[in-house]
Amino acid sequence: MSTENTSPKEKPVKDMSFLDHLEELRWRLIKSLAAIIVGAIACFAFSGYILDFLTFPVHAIEPQPKLIFLSPTGMFFVRVLISLVCGFLIALPVVVYQTYAFIVPGLYPHERKHVVPIILLTMLCFLAGSAFAYFLIVPFGLRFLLGLATPDIEPQLDIGKYIGFVTRIMLAFGLVFELPVLSLFLTKIGLLSPSFLRKKRRYAIVVIAVGAALLTPPDVFTQVMMIIPLILLYEVSIGLSVLVYKKEEEALKESTD
Repeated sequence: MSTENTSPKEKPVKDMSFLDHLEELRWRLIKSLAAIIVGAIACFAFSGYILDFLTFPVHAIEPQPKLIFLSPTGMFFVRVLISLVCGFLIALPVVVYQTYAFIVPGLYPHERKHVVPIILLTMLCFLAGSAFAYFLIVPFGLRFLLGLATPDIEPQLDIGKYIGFVTRIMLAFGLVFELPVLSLFLTKIGLLSPSFLRKKRRYAIVVIAVGAALLTPPDVFTQVMMIIPLILLYEVSIGLSVLVYKKEEEALKESTD
């Protein structure tokens, strides 16, 4: 006679073939893209206001550089770009939900209770990273880079390249601010420990430097401005991992007593 183990930490069995997983992933991606497209269409109607918001750091600089576009279709593609980026931000809750919904079936029941808080933290950290870039990194970077001009050379910014510069930095910082959330989640499910993060610190710094070079525009100043917060976020991740790890150990001791 055999008995079934009904432990709450038992992983549910879900028979899905590799093709079934691919099909589910396809539908998750389609739903995410649909949400982004709907958000982008809605944002296109307000692209003028969004453009004013994104160009505010330039207008705050004295002397104010001139914004130009170099082709008849220049402004159209700029409005499309900012509509897509803002559409992604609006659709972020849907994208994050679809991502975690794809992962959840492979988690233990005690791990699933962390999904909703992780989704909320993911969105908050992404928005915090984007806000940090817009209010601090972009203005500081523009003042430094445009300050290199000479009295004989007047700075003029192509609007397309400027918007690409700003949106790329905001998205990059939004992504890197997810590092503490990722650390917290992986520690919660037992795939990460504080000792591992401490041991791999020197390798992490190398990865951070390479990541900053890939995520930011090709100038050393912007890369350094990303490396410093990333190193600080890595240390914050270690701290969060320590807190979560200790809490999980205490819960485990209480359950075995």
